[in-house]
Amino acid sequence: HVFLSGLAILPVLLKTLFDPYFVQDCSYMLNALKHGIRLAKYKKKKPFYSILDCFLDAVKKQPNKTFLHFEGTSHSYVEVDKQSNKVARALQTRANLKQGDTVALFLGNDPCYVWIWMGLAKLGCAAALLNFNIRSKSLLHCFSCCGAKVIIAAAGKDGLREAVEEVLPTLKQQGISVYLLSEECSVDGIHTLSEHIYQASDEPLSADLRASITFKSPALYIYTSGTTGLPKAALVTHERVWAASFIQAVSGVRSDDVLYINLPLYHSAGFLVGLTGAIERGLTVVLKRKFSASQFWEDCRKHNVTVMQYIGETMRYLCNTPKKDNERDHKVRIAIGNGVRSDIWTEFLNRFGDIAIRELYAATEGNIGFINYTSKIGVVGRVNFLHRRMFPYTLIKFDIEKEEPVRNSNGLCIKAAKGETGLLVGKITKYSPFVGYAGNNQQTEKKRLRDVLQKGDLYFNTGDLLRIDEQNFVQFQDRVGDTFRWKGENVATTEVADILTMVDCIEEANVYGVKVEGHEGRIGMAAVKLKEGKEFEGANTFSQVTNYLPTYARPRFIRIQSSFEMTGTFKMKKVSLVEDGFNPAAVHDPLYFLDPAMKTYVPLTEEIYTSINNREIKL
Repeated sequence: HVFLSGLAILPVLLKTLFDPYFVQDCSYMLNALKHGIRLAKYKKKKPFYSILDCFLDAVKKQPNKTFLHFEGTSHSYVEVDKQSNKVARALQTRANLKQGDTVALFLGNDPCYVWIWMGLAKLGCAAALLNFNIRSKSLLHCFSCCGAKVIIAAAGKDGLREAVEEVLPTLKQQGISVYLLSEECSVDGIHTLSEHIYQASDEPLSADLRASITFKSPALYIYTSGTTGLPKAALVTHERVWAASFIQAVSGVRSDDVLYINLPLYHSAGFLVGLTGAIERGLTVVLKRKFSASQFWEDCRKHNVTVMQYIGETMRYLCNTPKKDNERDHKVRIAIGNGVRSDIWTEFLNRFGDIAIRELYAATEGNIGFINYTSKIGVVGRVNFLHRRMFPYTLIKFDIEKEEPVRNSNGLCIKAAKGETGLLVGKITKYSPFVGYAGNNQQTEKKRLRDVLQKGDLYFNTGDLLRIDEQNFVQFQDRVGDTFRWKGENVATTEVADILTMVDCIEEANVYGVKVEGHEGRIGMAAVKLKEGKEFEGANTFSQVTNYLPTYARPRFIRIQSSFEMTGTFKMKKVSLVEDGFNPAAVHDPLYFLDPAMKTYVPLTEEIYTSINNREIKL
């Protein structure tokens, strides 16, 4: 019997051993396990050991090592530490901050972002990382949902000071203190901060100031697009900060690497994966105000960059730059990011050399993520035993038309078959929690899916469609529902629709994302129904969307419809509209295109359509 059962498992054993990815699977699992054990140790440590403490240990170990390079200046570990002490002391006296308070940061990429956040952490405060593209209603909403009583804004040329001044009456009404990183400001109700930081002592602060902070305490609030329209504040605990900081480690990043961050620090990618990952490894960071395709490789050569971050757009922009003889002359060996298409991925490697692409799948607030630790192109990871055991997940059948999971006669969800696209859901457990959104129980509840595989179970609904192929590789397919991604940002369709319906001629708007040849993600398009007897007003619509929406969220195409198709639950149907796209030869409704030069929406002609597809018109 033993012999026969041994023979029976032999094919499985041989298949596993001869799997070309077997060694990589084992290596990844061991690495992940090692960091899982480290996290468990940190959780038991008294007093609580945060990523800030990890930084302070690095200051002792390598005080003079460069931590940040920025626009020709360098800051060592000890300098950043001292600077953050000054910030903490200035905020302690000026803003009377104490443990447990939340402060909103409205800043662009700059070294002061790092030391202001660290100064707050030294006081036991959480930081809400505001997207610097948001204005007016969105800005006020993001501010109020995290419960912050203080906002710190930059005073540079990027219009952040003006954006704060615009909403100042409301902030004053709500008793919120506004601080500007400037030495002077004559506006009543705005306090300056730079002089106070400059004059403050750089002596270390007592760890007692943050003594009651634990793993479960909020460390950050990071904003994700809200399906109800306005962004949602994902609560990031100190435990999640640690978990995200390990992504670099499991991607093979070493302490002697140099990391290039050109993604915004208000995003999880730039802040959590990039900055806190760099602290965990003890690296040098090259920080860029914003991504520049023309300067990218020059920067990498100048600073001996070995690890880069990307979003799909980054790769495409780099592949679109003119070819140069020296474009393989760099030291970059690892690229960490997400959202790159297979064709761009291949082209990138062919042009710029053998770089290990570590494509991720994750969500700021989610409880399940993947990382492609192999050299397989076009996938976000692999199914492996340990990962599935620690973070139970499954793919379930999903009805795209109804935008809901398919359920059987018992009311349970149905698992998607191997090779079939399904909705990814992650089981909510002690080890894979879903903390939810600050001040928004309704949205938190919306992401919880009950009775998935058995009555009473609880899963996190990622809202993403993935598939697992025959070789156990995981591929990202699409996003469902009310958000789409463009220029690396999530766009909430209902927020855009709300803005459009404020235009005098528009009665209803149905917003969705459409694919454009040669571009990542989907660009915004809206089907609109006009008020009776009204004509479409291109210039008014243009000024409405440009005043209230960041560039990436503005619908570039408008389709005029006489009526909308609705689902049984009175939701507007989008699937057929998405498939129709914006080709004037195929769509018989009037179509318009947002023309920034003309400052209006112009009729979308065959000529414009061809120019977009030939990339003669920049989107």
